[in-house]
Amino acid sequence: MATTSTSLDDHLQLADVQRRLKAIFIGSIGNLVEWYDFYVYAAFALYFASSFFPGQDPVVQQLNAAVLFAIGFIVRPVGGWLFGHLADHYGRRNALMLSVLLMCFGSLMIAVTPTYASIGIAAPVLLGLARVIQGLSLGGEYGTSATYLTEVADAKHRGFYSSFQYVTLIGGQLCAIFVLLLLQQVFLSPEQLKAWGWRTPFVIGALLAIIALIMRRNLHETADFVAAAKVVRRESSLKALRNYPREVMLVVGLTMGGTTAFYTYTTYMQKFLKLSVGLNDTETTLVTAGSLLFALVLQPTYGALSDRIGRKTLLIWFGVTGTLFTIPLLNALQATQSAIVAFLLIAAAWLIVAGYTSINAVVKAELFPTKVRATGVGLPYALTVSIFGGTAESIALWFKSIGHETWFYYYLTGVIAASLLVYLLMRDTKHHTAMGRHE
Repeated sequence: MATTSTSLDDHLQLADVQRRLKAIFIGSIGNLVEWYDFYVYAAFALYFASSFFPGQDPVVQQLNAAVLFAIGFIVRPVGGWLFGHLADHYGRRNALMLSVLLMCFGSLMIAVTPTYASIGIAAPVLLGLARVIQGLSLGGEYGTSATYLTEVADAKHRGFYSSFQYVTLIGGQLCAIFVLLLLQQVFLSPEQLKAWGWRTPFVIGALLAIIALIMRRNLHETADFVAAAKVVRRESSLKALRNYPREVMLVVGLTMGGTTAFYTYTTYMQKFLKLSVGLNDTETTLVTAGSLLFALVLQPTYGALSDRIGRKTLLIWFGVTGTLFTIPLLNALQATQSAIVAFLLIAAAWLIVAGYTSINAVVKAELFPTKVRATGVGLPYALTVSIFGGTAESIALWFKSIGHETWFYYYLTGVIAASLLVYLLMRDTKHHTAMGRHE
């Protein structure tokens, strides 16, 4: 009888693990598609910027494209609030489905928008509108997916499981770079890419978003949300969030340095390698892809480490090393002419930045109770990313355009140092968590 009972318990435990892994896989794949769609813009900006912004100066054209990239971030707080409200009141699954549907529409819109030569000023206006739509979608995706992945994970492996948000986030960027590499090296000439080929990845993104939507229809709702939904409440998400001012400020403080560093070594780095280091198109793409692949592998490694030593230790690692080594790393990167050396320097930077990226989602989710978790994670995060992350590329290119590129290195260092103060003062959310609280 005891053997039968043990066998049944093992079977139920295995079924539970399989259910969790399936939910994490589907949730993560949808996240990958969303970030692919969003970052295809950054990956292909070198080719389509001249189609929407006339002129002869490539730096100015890239700056204009970067400004529209930043606009996608400006509206992310609205998406964070809207989808956070939907996720906290109507379920994580429904919000995840709607966000990927909206991203599909934005990508398809960019794919079919005529150029400046065809419709004049309406071209960059439509491009900007598409970026607004994508920004709303992504603003909702982060908080909702971070909440979902954290809630479906078991307590002992929460850091490891939630790290897959950034695995798929970086994976989406890597897929965008991979598509760029295929088009560059196999299918199209530089002239064809610049003329019309840049539209191809946006079409692919829209199709992938439809597939992700179909997959997300089969997601099960999290046990935390189901339990919290049994508590009758009419309070709006924003009003409820006002009861957690300390947690909101913690999200802002711990995010500002990490998001600025993340977007420096992802979206801006491709332009930096091309315009500042002087690598050719193929070298730029290969170094970018290689460094992103290295960063992807680091995420679950650091996430699992946080389950053993805590979240705070990794955040302090990022803050201290980022403050000390950002300026030397970027100076060395600018001075090199070797693609291999450039890759090694960016890989070294990722050993630092992964201390933030791998665990930032779980840290934020562990700060808030169930009823306000998606809004609490998504809204202040999106606001901070809009101010610091989304503007990193524009600020860096502006400093370069006025002849003071290295000023950006000091700016990045200062923002990381500010976050370090928060890391030093905050409690470790692994040991002081709001997970399981439904009030």
